[in-house]
Amino acid sequence: MAPLPDPMTPHAAPVFDTEGHLTYTGTDGLRYVVSLPPEAELESAECWMANLRQGDGLFRHIEELCGQWLASVSGGELDRSAALALLLTTLEVALDPDSPPTDSACADSPPSD
Repeated sequence: MAPLPDPMTPHAAPVFDTEGHLTYTGTDGLRYVVSLPPEAELESAECWMANLRQGDGLFRHIEELCGQWLASVSGGELDRSAALALLLTTLEVALDPDSPPTDSACADSPPSD
């Protein structure tokens, strides 16, 4: 079995192309097509794609909210790429079921009104 390539960080949200393939653009500027492992059955692939299509509207809403968050926090001392890295890392930790809960309040920040 051939070794797996190094993972590629998406530069943009995954989208369905005109042929119905789930694709994304990597940080290297190349387009990647997401596929199931060869051993996956056609029926499970169809179910998987149906689940992705069902969540498409919600994903676009999440994408919009993330864009709004990036626009509101980037600038000044926090450039857009650093804000994006912070957002992705925070989401990864927050969505990991094995991750212990964290206190999101900064010790040095004043209480919010």
